[in-house]
Parts: sequence; structure tokens; C-alpha cells
Amino acid sequence: MDMAVSPVIKQHLIDPEICIRCNTCESICPRGAITHDSRNYVVDAAKCGQCLDCISPCPTGSIDNWRMVPRARAYTVDEQLGWDSLPAELSAEQLAEAGGAAGAETSSVAAAAADATLQASVAAASAAASAAAAAAEPAVRPFAGAQYSATLPPWSAAHAYVNLYGPKAAQKTVTATVSGNVRVTAVGKDYDTHHIVLDFGAMPFPVLEGQSIGIVPPGTGADGRPHHPRQYSIASPRNGERPGYNNLSLTVKRVLEDYQGRPVRGVASNYLCDLKVGDKVQVIGPFGTSFLMPNHPKSAIVMICTGTGSAPMRAMTEWRRRLRTSGKFEGGKLMLFFGARTKEELPYFGPLQNLPRDFIDINFAFSRTPGQPRTYVQDRLRERGADLALLLKDPNACFYVCGLKAMEEGVVLALRDVATEAGLDWEPVAAALKREGRLHLETY
Repeated sequence: MDMAVSPVIKQHLIDPEICIRCNTCESICPRGAITHDSRNYVVDAAKCGQCLDCISPCPTGSIDNWRMVPRARAYTVDEQLGWDSLPAELSAEQLAEAGGAAGAETSSVAAAAADATLQASVAAASAAASAAAAAAEPAVRPFAGAQYSATLPPWSAAHAYVNLYGPKAAQKTVTATVSGNVRVTAVGKDYDTHHIVLDFGAMPFPVLEGQSIGIVPPGTGADGRPHHPRQYSIASPRNGERPGYNNLSLTVKRVLEDYQGRPVRGVASNYLCDLKVGDKVQVIGPFGTSFLMPNHPKSAIVMICTGTGSAPMRAMTEWRRRLRTSGKFEGGKLMLFFGARTKEELPYFGPLQNLPRDFIDINFAFSRTPGQPRTYVQDRLRERGADLALLLKDPNACFYVCGLKAMEEGVVLALRDVATEAGLDWEPVAAALKREGRLHLETY
């Protein structure tokens, strides 16, 4: 049966109870089918081609939901934006009635035939959707950084635990106690960034470098509904901010304006930055199964970040530093490309200066230093092209990008230029990076 005349479609939906509003799905969707407001992320059925590009990158699994619905009554974007939970599945009878199949007065034989027709229609709709998505896919996709991001972790990454706490877990949240809150940028109203340590006491909360957690701010929004969780990358290694303790750290910038420069007070960021030692925080998670570091000897790591995108890079760097100190692990090359407007806005600038140069190769990029030309991380990548080309070819080297969405395309273009300059064919190189879990993009 042609999908165009099928009365039933398999509609892709996002579970608002689980979603942590990380924007991964929207940023990676090649058709612009995913949108959001201040509350929910939703899928426009009229635009969705069922390509499934958004499935694997989702850190929570909230994206992995469908409902069989009558085509004429597909859930609208406005309906989805108002949801607090997914609607119940429609029964075969409800689908048949809504889809124009046999009514309540149909004989049992006719009803059975209608059910069979409906099931065939459902199966055909799903198959046709996949075929249509494949047909709609252009032979050569336009350049977009997100298409090169791996959805699998490196082969030697440790096993990640996810969704131990959350709306669909046995325990909705876990309570953590603030054991530290220090500012990690120079004093200045536009770049107030804090390093916050949360202790989980006796409650199990295993995490890995590259994972994230959800913070549930107390209170309600202007609509009277409880605040939804906000996602933050973990800034400490797997054995804790303080080794051997059941704790972790976050890097949080106080949000005082939106992307258009309009004044706004970020709910979660201001809540976290104002916390005092001893305060209690409600946490869900952990999340993330792909943005994980390699663990095999001699594996190299290239870290590219801006601002608070440094959190997972700090975690990876600190874990490698502890392994190096133990003398039980031979790590490969570490390179860090770290961008900010000025050095005063760069988190952890002081501690980074103290790391041994034979341990990590640090490259700063400042775009607003008075009297200096504007420099971005992609400029530093091109400057170090010879070293990076060797790592692009090295199957033991992994690349991690974290920061504002605006940096993503520029960074991937710079890596492509580095490959081309070295005589490498970018597309096969990029395909290997993605297939082997060696290039990871996490932008917001």
C-alpha cells in the first residue's frame, strides 16, 4: 500500500518526562523536523522522514518513542508542546474507527477483515516511511558538522551506566549534598563560572568522563509547572573529584542573558552558582553512552572546546593525569584546543598553566583580547595541521568537540582542511572516525 494513501502513520514523538532538553536531537536532524519551546522538544510529523539520525545520539532514550495514529489526526506541534507525558497508545479499534475502517455496527467477519486491513496498512506505512526516507536522502548530503559525529564510543571505553535515576526509573531523583562551590574565572559580571562539587554519600552514582547529569531546580515556572531538569557535563574523573569519594563536579556559567543579548536569569545556572556548602540538590541520570574516552594504552586524545564545554575535557585530562601519576598506564598524546573571548573568561586557566608540557599540548584561542587579532579554535587547529594529520590517520586517536553550537561547523571544516592539506581524502577519513567512535561532537 502506498504511504501516501495509508490512513495510519507511525508518528515519531519525544517523551517529555525523560527528555533533559540537551538539544542534541534538534541539532542533528537533517530535515529540521525537531523544534522546541521553553518547555518541550517535539517532532513535526509533516517534516519527519523517519531517517532515525536522532536516535543514537540522544543521551536519555527519550527520543525513542512512536505512536501509530490516523494520518488525519497526527499529533500537532502545538499539542506536543503542551504535554507533560506521552499520550497512551491507541487500540486497534480506536485506530480503525478514527481511520475510517469498519464502525461499531460492522459484522464480526467484516471487523476481522478491517483489522487485517489495518494491520497491513500499519506495516505498509512503516515500510513506506523507511523507503521514503531513503529516497529523500540526497546522494551527497550538504556539509554539516553533525553528520560526522560518532554515535558509538571508542572500542576500549568503559561501560557506562545510564538512567539510574529519573522519571521512568524506580527512584525519581537522588539527593546530592554540595561539598564545594568555587569561582573558576576572574571576577567579571559577564563570565561568572563556578566549579561545583556534589557528594552522593551512600547512594550509588557511577559516572564516566564525558557523561552528564540532570539537575532539577526547585520551584515552578511562570506556568505553574515544576521546572524541568537541566543537563550538565561532568567535570571530574570516574573516581571522583576527590579520589575515592562518591562525588563529582560540574562547570557552570551563570546565565544572565540569552543568545540575542537580552537580559534573562537562567533558572538552573543561577540556582547552582548560588548554592552553599551543605545545600541539597536533586539529581537525575547519569546520561550518555558515546562521548566516552578510550582506555587502551597509547590511545591519543584531541580535545576541542569553548567555555563550559571544557567540563568533559577536564574530566578526561584529570583521569589521564592520575593514571600517569600511578605509573600503571602508558597514554598517548593529549592535545587541548581551548577557546574563549579572553583569558579572564576561560575556566581553570590557572590550573591549566601548571600541567606538565610533556603531558598535554595546550593551545589557547582568544577572540577578544584588546590589541590582538581575533583567534578561534579552528585557527589553532589549522596552525597545528601537521600534528593533527598524523592523529587523523592514527586508529588509536580520538577527537572530542564540546561547546557552543556555532563552533561545530568551523571545527569540522578545519579538520577537513587539515586532512586535505596532508593529502588525505576527507570523506573516507571522516567515515572511519565516525564508524570507529573516534570523532564526537557535543554542542549546545
